Amino acid sequence: MKTQHYPRTPLAIAAALLVSTTALAQEGAVEPIATVVISASADASAQGLPSAYAGGQVARGGRLGLLGNVDIMDTPFNATNYTHALIQDQQARSVADVVQNDPSVRVARGFGNYQELYVIRGFAVNSDDLAYNGLYGLLPRQFVASELLERVEVLRGANSFVNGAAPGGGGIGGAINLLPKRAPNAPLNQVTVGVETGGQGYLAADVGRRFGEEGRGGIRVNAVRRDGDTAVDREGRELSVYSVGLDYRGRGYRLSADLGHQDHQLSAARPSVTLGAGVPMIAAPDSDSNFAQPWTVSEERDTFGTLRGEIDLAGGAVAWAALGARKGDEFNILSAPTVLAADGSGIMTRFDNAREDKVRTGEVGVRGELRTGAVKHTLSATASSFHSESKNAYAMSNFAGFAANVYRPVDVAAPPASFFTGGDMRNPLLTSKTILSSYAIADTLSFADDRLLLTVGVRHQKIKDFGYDYTTGAGNSAYEESENTPLAGIVYKPLKNVSVYANYSEALQRGPVASGVDIVNVGEVFAPFVSRQREIGVKFDSGKLGMTAALFTTSQPTAFVQNRRFGVFGEQRNRGLELSVFGTPARGLRLLGGLTLLDAEQRRTAGGLNEGKDAIGVPDTQLNLGAEWDVPGVQGLSLNARTLYTSGQYADAANTQKLPSWTRLDIGANYTTRIMDRDVTLRARIDNVTDRNYWASAGGYPGAGYLVLGAPRSIVVSGSVDF
Repeated sequence: MKTQHYPRTPLAIAAALLVSTTALAQEGAVEPIATVVISASADASAQGLPSAYAGGQVARGGRLGLLGNVDIMDTPFNATNYTHALIQDQQARSVADVVQNDPSVRVARGFGNYQELYVIRGFAVNSDDLAYNGLYGLLPRQFVASELLERVEVLRGANSFVNGAAPGGGGIGGAINLLPKRAPNAPLNQVTVGVETGGQGYLAADVGRRFGEEGRGGIRVNAVRRDGDTAVDREGRELSVYSVGLDYRGRGYRLSADLGHQDHQLSAARPSVTLGAGVPMIAAPDSDSNFAQPWTVSEERDTFGTLRGEIDLAGGAVAWAALGARKGDEFNILSAPTVLAADGSGIMTRFDNAREDKVRTGEVGVRGELRTGAVKHTLSATASSFHSESKNAYAMSNFAGFAANVYRPVDVAAPPASFFTGGDMRNPLLTSKTILSSYAIADTLSFADDRLLLTVGVRHQKIKDFGYDYTTGAGNSAYEESENTPLAGIVYKPLKNVSVYANYSEALQRGPVASGVDIVNVGEVFAPFVSRQREIGVKFDSGKLGMTAALFTTSQPTAFVQNRRFGVFGEQRNRGLELSVFGTPARGLRLLGGLTLLDAEQRRTAGGLNEGKDAIGVPDTQLNLGAEWDVPGVQGLSLNARTLYTSGQYADAANTQKLPSWTRLDIGANYTTRIMDRDVTLRARIDNVTDRNYWASAGGYPGAGYLVLGAPRSIVVSGSVDF
């Protein structure tokens, strides 16, 4: 297929951004930049997706918000971008399965539900705060199927300047951006059939075509069905996913669009466990046991879509615009045990809720290059908007609950959920509305033939939140604040294959509204929380093997009541060391892993009671080591193994309830061959080979230390056929 080449020459971009620099460009201080090749891209960029690194498991670069796609050696951040090849080879079901490969990330769960939650550098990132092609809030809120994705990009560190404030309050320890699939240059017709422990069946179809003059148009269609029991006793899962991705590569412009639907249903899914105050840590039950009640369910249906375009402007600049929308419906009947004694006994109650979400979001931006003497500038500007409305209703059973035991579970008849209610479960009213808006500018200055890169910028963010009564729909709270979020980052390349970097960045969260009993400032609205990060690091790229090391410290404000006044008095400080490795150190061998050492300390706590103690749910050590080996003499056969180690962590702020450390081993094999003149790939994987019983995480929701039991040994086999 013929590809088109477009020169990237510097320019003076939009007047609002470059009024002061246009004159310099007109005086002739502008030089041409090298050409790039257009290829299909999820973000409609002329450059296309960054290429895969040696071994194909990670990419050479990824999206950095308004800065666009940036090579790993040129960015003042630490990021890893996982490819579709890795997702397929590991038979990942969701985003959680993919980020298990990251030594800086551990997977937890939402408060009281089954929502995936990702802990990056010891700070929670809710699945609400996943970005889809750079836009927040568009994908299903609790679980995102991996079949929707081309790449999973993990950016570590505070990032409100890069992406804007996350609607769910994340972005402190990192961010996750998900890229949709696009039609490849060659026709794609692939069907995959699989089965896993418990009898769960799997069927997926992936079809892609390019059409029109020079293959400028593309369409990618995916359809997925999972159905049956899981490796956890009596737990059932049904998943249906449909998506269409379109793109068009015009002369001087590019367009892309996505439309998707996901229907995810769980029955008798194993819940989280809460330890009562003063109860010592209990041993993890059998990994395949289930203490869920048979009448519990979780149902989520989402329909979402995006549209994105990029156009080449005079002089080599580009402008882009994107918009998206989602409609989501959830219904849950939940019941989770609270353990009150060391023998695992306690109580369970019933909690029902219904939820409807409507989200719309968008951004516009412009980026261009110019020179002032020997200095090259890459100037970027963007404006973004996010609007969400949520309708909610709930119903609860008697707070006294019914007897339960996590070691000896007993099924009971569903108690009536009528003791305490809010709203109409059949017709929930509007209960919350969030409006975010921001604009940002940035300049990356290049010195000494791009050996020294300095990035500076600022984003002005406005946060509006409105609350409404569950029963009447009347407004009962309003919040409106704004803040400026700066960024300063520097990259120095003393050698061709070595980058040294440093950054100062911030994360922005909605500030609290004073509430509580017997306080003198009820209703006082506080400015947004500003978490501040400082980081230094070094990166090495041999072309075959990449390594990174980073030192960071991040401080997050916390609020509590002191002397009858609610205020932002406290702080949590997370600091640590990250080491990572990826690539092919030897022919036929691929490595992916690393080590994260964390020190998460509570500082300036209420009454000084927990001063200096560890934060809830943050282990000191996280170690990942994964390897894949092509078996000599057997063409197409590869074996892989991955070890995850997580040290102990606390489930309470007083540090009296400590989870033991745990180690998990996963192994797999992939075999590619041709059968009846068709490409066939057979895959097998065993997670938690030793069937280890362990508590995988504590908490995730601020101040809560609920426990999530690790998944049991699970065997997954599948076969893909290309027609």
